Amino acid sequence: MVYLLPTGLHLGLHLVLHASLRRCLRMGLAVRFLGVLVLVVGLCALGVAPAHGQEDSPLKVAFVYLGPIGDHGWSYGHEQGRLAVQKHFGAQVETHFVEKIPEGPESERVFARLIQDGYKLIFANGYGHTRSAIRAARLDPEVRLEVATGSETSPQVALYSARFYEGRYIAGVIAGHLSQSGTAGYIASLPVPEVVRGINAFLLGMRSVNPDARLRLAWVHAWYDPPREADAARVLIGRGADILTQHTDSTAALGVAAEQGVKAFGLASDMHHFAPEIHLSSIVNLWDSYYIERVSAYLDGTWQSGRAWRGFDGGMLEMSAYHNMPAEVAEAARRVEAQIRAGDLQIFAGPLIDQAGAQRIAAGAVLDDTALLSMDWFLDGVDGSLP
Repeated sequence: MVYLLPTGLHLGLHLVLHASLRRCLRMGLAVRFLGVLVLVVGLCALGVAPAHGQEDSPLKVAFVYLGPIGDHGWSYGHEQGRLAVQKHFGAQVETHFVEKIPEGPESERVFARLIQDGYKLIFANGYGHTRSAIRAARLDPEVRLEVATGSETSPQVALYSARFYEGRYIAGVIAGHLSQSGTAGYIASLPVPEVVRGINAFLLGMRSVNPDARLRLAWVHAWYDPPREADAARVLIGRGADILTQHTDSTAALGVAAEQGVKAFGLASDMHHFAPEIHLSSIVNLWDSYYIERVSAYLDGTWQSGRAWRGFDGGMLEMSAYHNMPAEVAEAARRVEAQIRAGDLQIFAGPLIDQAGAQRIAAGAVLDDTALLSMDWFLDGVDGSLP
């Protein structure tokens, strides 16, 4: 920690220390010198606040990624956020990333090593990194960790996420217009509330256009597993899906869709150039402004724990350009996005009926964030179950 002293006091203390050191060395009085040194350090600390000035070493900020930055999706998007932080703050920060860190005990070891190496602010992008982050944070009271899509907070651990389901609803609207069979396929990763919300939101978007639309699921039990994602795409197409969407991180499903002439959506970043002939749009995550905001908060001492959950109107989400669809369908998607941004369209508005025929929310009511964050049921019209 660096302390700033008035120039005169700094010079005076320097002279006292220098003179005392010479006397102590001549007389062999190490104890006397130590006493003077303690006095000097005490004077330096009196009434002087820590400062993050040019003389400080940079704030060390680490990013821990669930997948590889070359996934062209989830971790790639967060890596763009890290680069934005480094560019924005320059020499004030030193950033570092670690990729392909699974959820579980290994992530706790990674967090602990980063803390030992002096990193004071750590961002992790795996839902299952949360518990490891909370345990690791106890190693250093000055450390702060943030987990994307995580499950719980602590005084040292915050959560942040985008309202991805807003984009999935729009993708569903497009699918409702374009699907000739009335059946879309959804490549699902893991059975957590974020994924369940996305599945239900996509179906609601489809049914806003086609009330009889259905959505078929294929679980891959991983966030990033290109071979399984490709296999899931083939299974869904074989079961009659003529539109594909995904909650997984690679471009593998788009490749299969292109091979078989089925239109599809990308995820997390704009994936158009991977399958330009069939790609409809991507739900793009934007992390730059959030990361810059939170690094600033740590630097100026205003960082607080909590949960940030922002959608189109909060700058964390956008739809990439619309391709391979009639102009009127693209315009319909833009209108829906404008309604969501303005708060004029509530996606999870009642009546909502689940697969068992039970009413989850009545007409005129809207599911609140607490219900959305714990969602563990599927709407009628979803062909699939929670594993």
